[in-house]
Amino acid sequence: MKKITNHTILTTILILSGAMLFMPACRKGLLDQSPTTEVLQNEFWLTESDATVALMGAYAATRPCFDRDYYFDGQGEFVRARGTSTTSGNLRLGDAYNGGNFGPSGYASSFDKMYRYLYGSVNRTNYVVNNINRMIESNVGNRATLEVLIGEAKLLRALTYFKLISMYGDVPYFTKTVSNVASEANKDMLSQTRLPIGQVKDSILLDIDYAVSKLPVKGAALGRLSKPAALSLRGKVNLYWGSWKKNGWPELEGFTQDISAANAAFTAAAADFKSVINDFGLTLYMGGDPGYLGQLGTADSLPNYYHLFTPKANGNPEMIFVFTHGGNATSQGEELMRDFAGRSHEGSQCWVSPRYEIADRYQTLTTGEFATKLVGMNPTTNGSARTAPNSAVNPQSYLNRDYRLKATLQWDYEVSVGMVSLQSTGMCPFIYQTWGANVTINGTPYITYNTDGVNSGYVFRKFVRNYSGQGRSDGDFAWPVIRLADVFLMYAEATNEVNGPQADAIEAVNKVRRRGKLPDLTPAMIADKTAFFNAIEQERIVELIGEGQRSFDIRRWRAIERIWGAPGTAGVWRRDTWGADRERYYQNASDRTYEQNYIFRIPPSERDLNPNLTQNTPWR
Repeated sequence: MKKITNHTILTTILILSGAMLFMPACRKGLLDQSPTTEVLQNEFWLTESDATVALMGAYAATRPCFDRDYYFDGQGEFVRARGTSTTSGNLRLGDAYNGGNFGPSGYASSFDKMYRYLYGSVNRTNYVVNNINRMIESNVGNRATLEVLIGEAKLLRALTYFKLISMYGDVPYFTKTVSNVASEANKDMLSQTRLPIGQVKDSILLDIDYAVSKLPVKGAALGRLSKPAALSLRGKVNLYWGSWKKNGWPELEGFTQDISAANAAFTAAAADFKSVINDFGLTLYMGGDPGYLGQLGTADSLPNYYHLFTPKANGNPEMIFVFTHGGNATSQGEELMRDFAGRSHEGSQCWVSPRYEIADRYQTLTTGEFATKLVGMNPTTNGSARTAPNSAVNPQSYLNRDYRLKATLQWDYEVSVGMVSLQSTGMCPFIYQTWGANVTINGTPYITYNTDGVNSGYVFRKFVRNYSGQGRSDGDFAWPVIRLADVFLMYAEATNEVNGPQADAIEAVNKVRRRGKLPDLTPAMIADKTAFFNAIEQERIVELIGEGQRSFDIRRWRAIERIWGAPGTAGVWRRDTWGADRERYYQNASDRTYEQNYIFRIPPSERDLNPNLTQNTPWR
């Protein structure tokens, strides 16, 4: 056997299996448990409490593979991810994303760490499932209680394998527990071949079927999984399978299009989504009411959509599948502030920011359709730029728009609470290209928002706390993997693929639109299958921005060419509110560039260790 380096799946699995065994994911009470790297069978797995502690370790091992998925939005056209705040060389939140390329092109060779951490999560869930099954076989504990814990672990395993096939296609599938370098399980894992994606998908669905049959309607605690979470994930797996079977995946060797299989998957997805929508009493946050918009240049009152992405919404029924975080002084906080906010907000780094083009996607409150496109104008050379109609630097241009616009973005003269050392520094106005400057607005002095990482003319308000008291890396927001608004939109997509626009699907999309105080879809938007798909995609763009969905949507829909142009063309510029060209993507890109962006590379280090692992076609 070849030498095992610290760059392999095996090392990651072994570390996760030991150091993360007792790492708490959902309950603060588990912080009192002593960590260990070796747990003997006769000292552990003796009570239901032991099994629960181990399950928390599985949550903890899985969370870092999903709770920074917002970086993936940078692979689309509306978000810029200029890097990551993740670190390397240690096991901490975010390592799975370290080194990844989150730009619109050339990204799929940079996720070797994600691959390894996903398999680390798989091993942790295998460890829980296998040992609890031994408890049941030995009549230790209450069988029904233990089966619920197995259901949670299997659902985590299903989620992890789903991400693996979504990125890499065919992947090895194993359910044994890797415990040490010399074990038979290790030897087996190091010789495994990649299973066809269809077989892995079927195994994923079997795990979810078990979870559906065992999990309660409501999770045992915030972050604990439930039947609606299982149904939602099963629906999403089938929706993606339907998309792949309909649109093809030519970069995945041996994969074939099959419209009949696609329609069967869409039908199964729709049934699960319909159950989630109708059978559990779930509602959108604040009943889907838009709340209050507030005035231009203020943040005292913000729409309900904004509050949905703050800890205020933790435990809300819209949040179906979430990963929890501990907050201050727990070493378990999320870093949304650090990634989405700028220097004026606890020294945050603004790794993720909106692109200029997203603002035009927010429709008008009067017609429910798109407004006249904004025009970039440089206020330093154009004296009328701040007052010209449709000027991107004229605050009045943003009136009468979808409430989610103000809840999501800040444009010139919009404000948020500045923070230093957990204390408020007062309202901080954003003015593009004016960083940390003294300004007077309507007779009141301010220091402008320092966001030196922004090149579009906008920053995010979404995910940025509008109150002091928590550090940039100490958030306690429960990150949503699946929420009800997404289920509404996935249901509409699945039914539309099979039957075209249906009344209940149209109503589901309208419910999402109403939270932005938009009128219902116009007749033209639901005229046929294509028009309704476009309306669904539009809602997915504005509703789910910054949540890590766009990149996966683009690839499953085979939409890269639609967005960026065909191979060999001039590509597409991304601009800013001053009218300047900032970045161009896919300029004279080759066919191979597109192929490589549709499927991720199997890590070469894993193939060096295991020659049975084949490589995806575009990476050979």
